[in-house]
Amino acid sequence: MRDASKMIFLTNEHVQAVLDMPSCLEAMEEAYRELNEQRAGYRPRIDFYVPQEPHYYRWGTMEGASRKLGVFAIRMKSDMLAWERQGEFQTEDKYCIRRGTYCGLIFLLSVKNGEPLALMNDGYLQHMRVGACAGLGAKYLSRKDSKVLGMLGSGGMARTYATAISLVRPIERMRVFSPTRENRIRYAEEMTAKLGVEIEPVDSPRKAVQGADIVAMTTDSLVPVIKGEWLEPGMHVTNVRSNEAGQDVFARADVMARLGSSTFVFENPPPNTFGGSDGMFGYFAGTEEEKKKVPRAPLREIDNANIGTVPDIMSGRWAGRTGDRQITFLNNQGTQGLQFAAVGGKAYELAKAKGLGHPLPLEWFVQNIRD
Repeated sequence: MRDASKMIFLTNEHVQAVLDMPSCLEAMEEAYRELNEQRAGYRPRIDFYVPQEPHYYRWGTMEGASRKLGVFAIRMKSDMLAWERQGEFQTEDKYCIRRGTYCGLIFLLSVKNGEPLALMNDGYLQHMRVGACAGLGAKYLSRKDSKVLGMLGSGGMARTYATAISLVRPIERMRVFSPTRENRIRYAEEMTAKLGVEIEPVDSPRKAVQGADIVAMTTDSLVPVIKGEWLEPGMHVTNVRSNEAGQDVFARADVMARLGSSTFVFENPPPNTFGGSDGMFGYFAGTEEEKKKVPRAPLREIDNANIGTVPDIMSGRWAGRTGDRQITFLNNQGTQGLQFAAVGGKAYELAKAKGLGHPLPLEWFVQNIRD
């Protein structure tokens, strides 16, 4: 068993060994109950950009705490950003050091005595916590008889979204679109085997949306990937990035919802700040000309703080969907820091119980010099 006096480092493999989607759904639902009881909280995401041609460096953090779990979490990301075109879509690729490698860490601490508990890779947990929130959105905003899922995207988020949504609704069929034919075929084969549902790869986003009860956008696109005219009565639509849907989609939605605050909004922003490529508030170490090169996400109605939230529905403060013909839209963003505290704290508890994790000497992280 793990020495209680040591921290642990949890790799993606450690987290994957103990954390499944039912556990994530349970952890997030409990976290939102805590939030409603004012026993949990979060600070929205803040970014910091540094131009480094041809790509830009971006540091991002978000924090949250759960009193029930007794933990505070900060999630930290160190990315190089590359903005590129993929067919008709403008996309944002990110990497650390080289393409295909990434740096994202979660630092977990005890709120009882301040003790550092764990560092963990965020990759697997990141996909799982976002997918779980999409699943909760479907649970509280989609029709209970939803059977057809339209998926835009074929990456890690598309996998966890499908898994979570299938746990809360009786999904029988899926259609998936991704710009790369091989990717959508591979996704259909893999997820058919995993979920036991019929999945058809299609060659356009409209075909994926047509006839769906639930539409999930899980792309890295910086421009809208669906059109409002494609939406049908009774649909539930969700995203992973604010950019994926435009004003025409929001205008068609009868019910707009969000998870909570995703970033800071200022009437008079501090100097050297702006809304970055995905609409998140960020600081900028560069000139105005360099700032203009960053693709911008315009202020949208989706960011309105007066829009109801999933925690509001859970508490009974807001009804959300009230009819089967309503079109609902969930902006699956916000409360990120709380999500990392909830799901990271759950992963830590499960890993600790199984004796998993690389030991880290606690004395590396505490000192006898006061700041």
